[in-house]
Amino acid sequence: MLGAGLGTRLRPLTDRLPKPLVPVGNRPLIAWGFDHLIDAGIQRLVVNTHHLPACYNTAFPGGAYRGVPIIFRHEPVLLETAGGIANVADLFPDETFLVFNGDILTTLPVENAIAAHKASGNEVTLVLRSSGGPLQIGFDAASGLVCDIGGKLGDTHSPLFLFSGVYVVSPAFVSRIPVGEKISVIPVFLQMIREGARLGAVVIDEGTWWDLGSPEAYLAAHELLGCTVDPAASLDLQAEISDGTTLGSRVTVGPQARLRRTVVWHDAIIAAGTTLDSCIVLDGACVSGHHVGEILQ
Repeated sequence: MLGAGLGTRLRPLTDRLPKPLVPVGNRPLIAWGFDHLIDAGIQRLVVNTHHLPACYNTAFPGGAYRGVPIIFRHEPVLLETAGGIANVADLFPDETFLVFNGDILTTLPVENAIAAHKASGNEVTLVLRSSGGPLQIGFDAASGLVCDIGGKLGDTHSPLFLFSGVYVVSPAFVSRIPVGEKISVIPVFLQMIREGARLGAVVIDEGTWWDLGSPEAYLAAHELLGCTVDPAASLDLQAEISDGTTLGSRVTVGPQARLRRTVVWHDAIIAAGTTLDSCIVLDGACVSGHHVGEILQ
């Protein structure tokens, strides 16, 4: 699980928490990924960290989740995606493993990707989708191989797909990554294509997939998940919430308040008569008045 990113597009939310720990439906985003992977048969979880690393141990004390061990490995210097993989590869030196971006929320069947990888003999198998974001991966379904990424190799013939941020990796791939270097997987993947190595892919359009990299995407995901009210929240009987509004623990919402498509983090106070539309209210904020599309802290 890639958890070391700075989450710059989600600031100021990520000034308080690493992006994978930002609450979604009153749970850390990464917990949704953990559940999905465990249900698919994953038996060990490894998370690389950089920004606010102590928050991970606070969120998941005891080094386990649902009985599955979690190892958090800190990167004092951010190593990017490929560097992060190389930095934890000693934990599974001879095993195939799954890489899962820490800022996505998805129910796509990862077990299908694992099965496809094992059947193909690929060194790496990317999980692609036909829509839902930027289409940047050129993929030839006949050969099962990736032909280009972001048009950098000049391929103009292959259909383009979305890269989901999920991929299955064989141990041989790790030897391609320069040890200790800050490097993305993209240049490594491009070199594989140039060499004719088996950088494959599988298109999986089943299930849901959201990249929660921006405040708008964060709110849109809650709208689809529906309204959630923590049992420890206090919602006045004369207040109204709608369109995926989520109230965290110990939130107080006063009478005549109207909240639409708004996420309220823990310990916030929403005054009587307040109206919020498409807002994010951070921990401990006291909010009154009328706000649209704001992050309130």
